Formats: sequence, C-alpha cells, structure tokens
Amino acid sequence: MEIRKIMSGSNSNDNNNNKEEQQFHFVLVHGAGHGGWCWYKIRTLLEAAGHKVTCLDLKCSGIDPTDFNTVFTFADYNQPLTSFMSSLPPNHKVIVVGHSAGGKSVTDVIHKFADKVHIAIYVAAFMINIGNSASTNEHLSKQLGDANAYELIYGLGLDQPPTGIIVKPELRRQLLYNESPVEDFTLASMLLRPSPVRAFMDVTQEGSCDVNSVPRVFIRTMKDNLFKQENQEKMIKQWPPSKVFAIHESDHCPFFSTPDVLFALLLEVANSIKNP
Repeated sequence: MEIRKIMSGSNSNDNNNNKEEQQFHFVLVHGAGHGGWCWYKIRTLLEAAGHKVTCLDLKCSGIDPTDFNTVFTFADYNQPLTSFMSSLPPNHKVIVVGHSAGGKSVTDVIHKFADKVHIAIYVAAFMINIGNSASTNEHLSKQLGDANAYELIYGLGLDQPPTGIIVKPELRRQLLYNESPVEDFTLASMLLRPSPVRAFMDVTQEGSCDVNSVPRVFIRTMKDNLFKQENQEKMIKQWPPSKVFAIHESDHCPFFSTPDVLFALLLEVANSIKNP
C-alpha cells in the first residue's frame, strides 16, 4: 500500500500538462448534509481541464425535494446514484469520488457496478466493505465522532427512533470547515440539510460484483476535526486500498479548504491507473 502526503502548496501544473493524454468522467458524491453544490470548485477545475463531471444530489439532499423524514433505507437514499450508474452505456467507465458518508455510496456502487467503475476514490470517507451490521454501525459511529456534536430530529415523534441528523450549528465551523474560507462556511451553513439517519444505519447490501476488482484510493485529511486521524487509519488498515494520500492542510472538506490540491490529486490518481 503506497502512502503519500500532499502539502497545500502543491501545484497542479504537472497534472494540467497531462490532461490531454486521457479524458475522464468523474462522478462526485457528497456526504451527509451536503449536496452536489459542495463540489462547485472541483467541478469548475475538472471541467476547465477538459473532463466530464457529474454532481448528483442524493435523496433529500441539495435541491432534491424528498422529505428526509420519509427516507428509511440506504437503497432509497442512494437511488439517484444507482439510477445514474444503471443509465451509463456499456463500456463507459467512471471515476467515483465519495466524501465522508458518501463513501458508503461509493462502496454500494462498486458492489453493483464494478464493471463501470474505473477507480473508487474515498475523500475522508466511510470506507468499509459491508459486513455484519454490528461491525458496520460501529465504524459509522466512530466516523461520526462525538455524538454530542449532532442534533437528532424525531420527525415521527419522540416515542419513535430519530429520522434525521445534522451537525449542531454552533459546531459546524469547528468540526467541518475549520480550515475553509469563511465564504464557503457561510454558503454551507445556508445550504446544509438534515440527513436520513435511518438510511445511514441501514446495512443492507445488494450486488454480486467483486468489489476488490476496482482500484480504491483513500485521501486523508490531516486537519480534520470530525473524522479523527486514528479512525481514518483504522479504516484504512481494515480494508486496505491500493493507495493512500494525505492532504496536510485540509479540514474535513478539502473541496473548500484545499481545492487546488484535491483537484491535482484526483488527476494524479486518474492518470496513474489506466483503463484496461
């Protein structure tokens, strides 16, 4: 397993020089509370470099109108992504990039559509090959960090399990965007939505593909106050990817805090693994 650290001062000129060698289709998958909007800097950079980019809103995220109180299964939550993957023409491969809880969406995709995935990239993301529910829920709880950092929403009544979860407003700057520009923090604070907590705890996994046939890359975020370093390291050790990179100056959201570095790294990874 190769491990490299990327400093925030890295520049992307070498990657831009290689952009004409091969064009890629990136599918960018947001994490909990966010939507396709959070990738706006990365999308701009990738498209300017000549690549195709798809930014999806999962159920009850971004501008999707679904009420999070009605989303109870992960299959329902991830349906926009699985429908998109199903619609891809034969022999069309994509690079799927998942952030935070979006890593579970990426793993679901390679379980179902391994033949359509060129590379799976986990950006400070939940990376575990779905196994027993106890193990999966334990890992998810550890990735979420301090339970006191979240608000739980009981959309079906206090006598029922919670239906939504979101980082408390007073802790978002500290936990999610501690190295990000204040403009992006402000934007995110206006657009964040509760996530369907029951869907995240649903460990049902369908699909018969060999998930290990898809190259996986993990990108660590070294100033991440939400996804602690020891938890990132444990996840990497339990399901080792082919490569690990670390962005030295990034908080939990490198698409805001270190977009140029993340962009350069995505291109480096894409060009390092050639299509068969």
